[in-house]
Amino acid sequence: MESLVYILLFITSVVGLTFIVERGIVLRWRRVVPAEVEAVVQACQSRADVPNLRRVCQQHKSPTSRLLLIGAEHLDWPRAEITDAIQTRARNEVARLERGLVVLEIIVGIAPLLGLVGTILGMMTAFGDVGQGGQIDPAELAKGISLILRATLFGLLIAIPALVFWSYYTKKVESLALELESLCDEFLRRLYREEEPLPRGKS
Repeated sequence: MESLVYILLFITSVVGLTFIVERGIVLRWRRVVPAEVEAVVQACQSRADVPNLRRVCQQHKSPTSRLLLIGAEHLDWPRAEITDAIQTRARNEVARLERGLVVLEIIVGIAPLLGLVGTILGMMTAFGDVGQGGQIDPAELAKGISLILRATLFGLLIAIPALVFWSYYTKKVESLALELESLCDEFLRRLYREEEPLPRGKS
């Protein structure tokens, strides 16, 4: 039974490492917000610049590009409607960025528990053998307990890195979401500036 726990711990560590590496690749800043797309947004000052923005976004596929293309392809819509469309798509994009983080969160919870289960099973076996034999060798018992506690150690060694990366990636997704919102808002504000009400006293 203890061997099954160690197998589960090994599988958990492999799954955790896989998602840590995979999310690290997916959540690279320039993969979500390419420098070329960010630059073309800054250069887009009017609707005459939209074709160039559309071309750059199509060349550099990314969450940012997909959001901007929604705006660029529906400029005939009222600003409120296009804003709602972008926000809906943005929620989907953020959900895609968060994909896999729930797995790391689960690993943070179950890895120490698996280690604890392995420790308890090992101690039950060790003390059961002592009770049957009637003789207690302190050295052997201490050695056995040392081996048993490794399950808890392995569980913690899996959970701690998973917790660190889960926290880091969660904060990074929040930062990326804010950057996406900022770029899209800037893009719409420039293209719809003529619809904004003039300050009082001006005509």
